Amino acid sequence: MAVTGLLAMFRRLEGPQTVGRGPAFWGLFAVVLAVALAYPLFSDGYTVGNTVYFFVWVFIALSLCLIWGYGGSLSFGQTAFFGIAGYGYGILTINFGSAYGFTLIALVAAVAIAALFAVLLGYFMFFGRIAGVFLGIVTLAVTLMLERFMAQTAGPEWHIGVARLNGFNGMSAMPPLTIPWPGEPIVLFADVGLYYLVLGLLVFVYLALRILMNSSFGNVIVAIRENPERAEMLGYDVRKYQLITFVIGAVLAGLSGVLYTVWGQYITPSSMGMTAAALPLIWVAVGGRSDLTSTVVGTLVVLAAFQALTIYGSQYALVFMGVLLVLTVLIAPNGLVLGVMNWLGRLATRFTQRAG
Repeated sequence: MAVTGLLAMFRRLEGPQTVGRGPAFWGLFAVVLAVALAYPLFSDGYTVGNTVYFFVWVFIALSLCLIWGYGGSLSFGQTAFFGIAGYGYGILTINFGSAYGFTLIALVAAVAIAALFAVLLGYFMFFGRIAGVFLGIVTLAVTLMLERFMAQTAGPEWHIGVARLNGFNGMSAMPPLTIPWPGEPIVLFADVGLYYLVLGLLVFVYLALRILMNSSFGNVIVAIRENPERAEMLGYDVRKYQLITFVIGAVLAGLSGVLYTVWGQYITPSSMGMTAAALPLIWVAVGGRSDLTSTVVGTLVVLAAFQALTIYGSQYALVFMGVLLVLTVLIAPNGLVLGVMNWLGRLATRFTQRAG
């Protein structure tokens, strides 16, 4: 029975809710993964650490893909969960240190705090029948409120234990992730060790989300997106499914926030600001919000372009992102990357038919 259940779970890696299937897709996936695993062997520590920065943001993009792309609920609150978890990790580790693997406990606890906040906020939104543009307004208001509150906590009176919040300057000097190990603990700075950990988490989350979205739960979520009234008439508790999706998205955004804090050993209120809240929307829209693979690819590509512009022409970076979003909406509303992937899929199908 266990083997049968495991096989059924793996079969859900492919399905109607995700793009990519068959030996060609998984062969390409294996090649990309092999290149990613070998990458630190041919690069310096600084570059590898910088690559971790890109991977960290993919989690929040996947959270938005789940909530907005599959669930149909536009949320500006992902950076709120990002910031809550990041500050939670900083407060816990500054107060209790990194001995005995406490940083791992702090990581889980910080994500759990973000999830609890999402449960409370989501309950009042979804069971209060807030939907459409109003859901986006509420989540944006909550995000900006948290950002404004944290920005004014600069005084010495704003502290939790020995951890000072530091207002707009942000928190810093929290310990990196430390894994207990016989002889000497493994300290994961922004280098090769953290790279492999974040890469492993990213692959796990990506595959788990594919399984989830191709399960009956994922089918119901998509059905709610397409027609919530019909889904409710079929007997599904729409509010419950929306709340669960919202909380899973908050967990992923919180994980992104903790990993960002671990990577840079700092967190600031600007991580919950208007710009920070808008950028993931652009990544997901450009990639293709209704597919996990296109979201991952689109986020990494747009992030790389954005960082290059930030370094060599910072005054044009945000303008470029705005233009890119407008072009995406006008030319490929379902996403540029997803459009290219579908086009390549059609070419492959035609080639196979002619070869046959």
